[in-house]
Amino acid sequence: MKQALIFPGQGAQYVGMGKDFYDNYKECKEIFDQADDALSMHLSKLIFEGPAEDLTQTSHSQLAIYVMSMAIKQLIDVRPDTCAGLSLGEYSAVVASGRLSFEDGLKLVQARGQFMQEACVQNPGTMAVVLGLPEALVDGIIHDMQGKHKVWVANLNCPRQVVLAGTKEGIAAAGPIMKEKGAKRYMELDVSGAFHSELMKPAQDKLEPVVDAAPFSESNVGLVMNVPGNYVASLDEVRHFLKEQVVHPVKWEKGVHAMDAHGIERYIEIGPGKTLAGMNRKIGVKGSTISIEKVGDLDAIT
Repeated sequence: MKQALIFPGQGAQYVGMGKDFYDNYKECKEIFDQADDALSMHLSKLIFEGPAEDLTQTSHSQLAIYVMSMAIKQLIDVRPDTCAGLSLGEYSAVVASGRLSFEDGLKLVQARGQFMQEACVQNPGTMAVVLGLPEALVDGIIHDMQGKHKVWVANLNCPRQVVLAGTKEGIAAAGPIMKEKGAKRYMELDVSGAFHSELMKPAQDKLEPVVDAAPFSESNVGLVMNVPGNYVASLDEVRHFLKEQVVHPVKWEKGVHAMDAHGIERYIEIGPGKTLAGMNRKIGVKGSTISIEKVGDLDAIT
């Protein structure tokens, strides 16, 4: 059976996630403890006890989701054909595919989260989701707005679900236009910045030398990345697209179609929430999807 491991991104975090794995499996506890030691902070305490407002900070939430996902991955006795992750989850996918060690991945995620948080302060912005409009129509509207407002397409998640990023003024201005064009819903998101847009350029510039210095390794496990929305072969491409992803749209739906066309028969979502499983249903993949975020979910893997 061709199986893909898929990993969620920022926004999926919640206080208490992963605690049952920490309490019940030594190999999971070791991952949380290793992260605490490497970061010289009690990340696991923040994940398990909160407070939620501290956990949701970009510099903390990205680390928290990465560490929880990697802890659960220790228990998944599956040799994947392919790995993929949504936004931050792409780092989990790179590690799960064998191209980077857990600790080196942790360093990259720590840098990415910190640099993105700093960029949020330097270039304030926000995001919104548009439901019910085709991608091409949203693209056209955004293109027409860009002479007056800083707004970009940030995520192409699943059919008729497009996430925008931009200045607060730009995101506010886009709402009435999207509704006028027939959007079923336009909802501003509770995020700290305009991720996957040009407002994150300062973060990309700082992240570039960190990614270039990371010791990546070759792997024969397939890797689908967000920027091209397709399989990526060389390590030079892996480095390039990790850096580009900070300021370019996440083409998640396109990447899932690539995995579907490749013949993936089962998708295993690893980490907090079941968002990716929901997207798979909307995309209409031929394979099945299971989500592993609680110890009881492990029974689904046979």
